[in-house]
Amino acid sequence: MTGRRKSPLEIDVTEAHMCSVNLRLHILSQVPFFAGLSQADLDRVNSLFNEQGYAPHETIYFSGDAVKHMFVVADGRVRLMRHSPSGKDVLLDILTPGEFFGSFSAQGDEVYHETAQAHTQTCVLGISVNDFRAILEKNPQVVLRVLDITSARLQAANVRVHQLSALPVEGRIAYLLLVLCAKFGKPGNDGVLIQTPLARDDVAAMTGTTSETASRVMSQFQKDGLIRTGRQWVAVIDLFALEEIAKAEIS
Repeated sequence: MTGRRKSPLEIDVTEAHMCSVNLRLHILSQVPFFAGLSQADLDRVNSLFNEQGYAPHETIYFSGDAVKHMFVVADGRVRLMRHSPSGKDVLLDILTPGEFFGSFSAQGDEVYHETAQAHTQTCVLGISVNDFRAILEKNPQVVLRVLDITSARLQAANVRVHQLSALPVEGRIAYLLLVLCAKFGKPGNDGVLIQTPLARDDVAAMTGTTSETASRVMSQFQKDGLIRTGRQWVAVIDLFALEEIAKAEIS
């Protein structure tokens, strides 16, 4: 009897205590609103951040918690989820190193509007709301970038709402796989491997459907030779076919 196939995912995570100054500076320099800061300014920004490690599925903060920090993913993956009126958790995004979450408003929010949870073993960098506001006050260019990013995220959220409300489930799942492939895709023997754990429950939560329906559609995609799947991994074999499904559903 053959054993279970080993997962092809390759996600190496740095422990929080091994998050060196050089790694922290490298990660912070990738954050869009810190890009372009001088080395001296980036050193000062880095001194205001603290690192913290989280185990898979460990909660970083809950929706409704008082805002205390803004965070940056240093290593691993972070899930952002929102509790819907129907009582289901909707998976908004899976974040990678260099992406930020939490409060980043110039004025600040009173509570977090989503729940943040470690998707894999994760190291994050956190900065207090007051320290982040101090950075904004001293660096006007950072304020402008924050405003631009806020606007872009709002636009992306509107697109996501349209996608969930207008597309049939096959189109939503095809579109999701294309988005994840663009963000996490790595060419390999199994096609373009989405380099992040991806269970059927995750697909369901990101497309506004049930786990049973997501499993049915994913199984059909695999039967049709569009994807390959294993335990919490997905590889896209036929990008063009998925694009055609998404386009057909939109039209």
